[in-house]
Amino acid sequence: MTIADEALFSTGEDFAALLAETLGSEDEGFVGRVMTGTVVKKTDDDAIVDVGLKSEGRVPLKEFGAGEVNIGDTVDVYVDRYENKDGLIVLSREKARREEAWVELEKQFSEGKRVDGTIFGRVKGGFTVDLSGAVAFLPGSQVDIRPVRDVTPLMNNPQPFQILKMDRSRGNIVVSRRAVLEETRAEQRAELIQNLQEGQVLDGVVKNITDYGAFVDLGGVDGLLHVTDIAWKRINHPSEALQIGQTVKVQVIRFNSETQRISLGMKQLEADPWEGVEAKYPVGSKFEGRVTNITDYGAFVELEAGVEGLVHVSEMSWTKKNIHPGKIVSTSQEVEVMVLDVDAQKRRISLGLKQCTSNPWDAFLAAHPVESEIEGEVKNITEFGLFIGLLGGIDGMAHLSDLSWDRAGEEVIKEYKKGDIVKAKVLDVDVEKERISLGIKQLAGDPFKEAVTGIKRGETVTCEITEVNDGGIEVAVGDTELKGFIRKAELARERSEQRPERFAVGEKVDARVTAIDAKTRKVSLSVKALEVADEKKAMADYGSADSGASLGDILGEALRKKQEGGE
Repeated sequence: MTIADEALFSTGEDFAALLAETLGSEDEGFVGRVMTGTVVKKTDDDAIVDVGLKSEGRVPLKEFGAGEVNIGDTVDVYVDRYENKDGLIVLSREKARREEAWVELEKQFSEGKRVDGTIFGRVKGGFTVDLSGAVAFLPGSQVDIRPVRDVTPLMNNPQPFQILKMDRSRGNIVVSRRAVLEETRAEQRAELIQNLQEGQVLDGVVKNITDYGAFVDLGGVDGLLHVTDIAWKRINHPSEALQIGQTVKVQVIRFNSETQRISLGMKQLEADPWEGVEAKYPVGSKFEGRVTNITDYGAFVELEAGVEGLVHVSEMSWTKKNIHPGKIVSTSQEVEVMVLDVDAQKRRISLGLKQCTSNPWDAFLAAHPVESEIEGEVKNITEFGLFIGLLGGIDGMAHLSDLSWDRAGEEVIKEYKKGDIVKAKVLDVDVEKERISLGIKQLAGDPFKEAVTGIKRGETVTCEITEVNDGGIEVAVGDTELKGFIRKAELARERSEQRPERFAVGEKVDARVTAIDAKTRKVSLSVKALEVADEKKAMADYGSADSGASLGDILGEALRKKQEGGE
């Protein structure tokens, strides 16, 4: 070989090396590709894999995961770098799986299929998901249909996801767990609604709680569990018996297929405590109960779970009237009550609290019968009488008309004031109406009764005129202070003589008693009636139908004899 040939050969080798360095070898064109290789050797940390290039590659054993790899196994690896400092090709099993995953994910994304993945970490705004080697982003809003406070139970558990967006060039994948749940929920909802029937018993989860009830998720569809259908006993707020997230067994009470509204009940799954309530709580019997609620009109008392009765404010105390029930009983207080009425159909029981204590009006009547005398303090003064405090916390009333025999009550009542201790007589006790009538004037004898003693209706009396007015004359009967009145029409038999001005105060006149009124305390008199009676008597004594004597003759003779008798 000549010097020229050697120079030419040397120049050609240098050119080839330079070209290879500039353009890269043919083997380097496999960088970034997934290739199938064979495990030819194992070390403590790596597996040596022959992928058919000029040298073997090294893959860390940890990249093969839990599965053990053996010599002779065929594996897919990713050519990460053609040659490292040791002259070996750098291979990656993880990147190979990732590439495989991307291919499969793109196929499933294009077909709209779900993919399986595992949430394994948290990042800003969401979570990272392993999709068989490919890492995807799960936004926080796409985790569930409802906001999830604690995602820990979902971590590291394989579950389906829906790919929302993917960009291989950037290596971005966005997935949604919520889309899968909504799709599943829609399927379950359609199936549930199709098979839903009233009376059906289902399991559900409390989704939301309001003042009027709770919404229960039945698996794709919500139903309303009203507060009155949670339990037979009184529940003021659903939160007393339910919690969000709680699993409950419910019964479908009503279902409207058009509006798809579902009404649910829990108490319907238990025995109705109102069945046979009339036999359990007969009228007149007494029971122990617990005050569950207090209102302006009374208090509700629970006799047993689910059975409550109302103690109306009027049945709470014998003596405390016009007082709020909360000042007599308190919530959760144990009380004894009497059953007053039971209406099983309307699910109502009327109870009485005061009936379990003695009736103070009964006790008063037993200790102080009518006509007995009592002593008490003036509690109140009204326009119609005095209220006098009595034993047992009750009051009796002395009416204006029972304060004095001879003076107007409006005048006498002004002499009393609150706190005065007075005596009175028991006139009447009405236990049912809770009224006691008292009288102060009755402590002394009735002067009217004493005055009319011996005076009878039809008797003739001599009266002294005390007052003359247009309607008649007032007189004092006999020698007493008894008042009487002769109306204008009763002043004479003859109409022309029925003139009050014919009479004068102090003049005496005979008249006949026509009425004695103890209530108005007056005696009604009539001069006319006396004249008519005298005429009838004269006719009977001195005349007859066939005697031929005139009335004047008869009366004249009767008058003459009367005068002679007087002489």
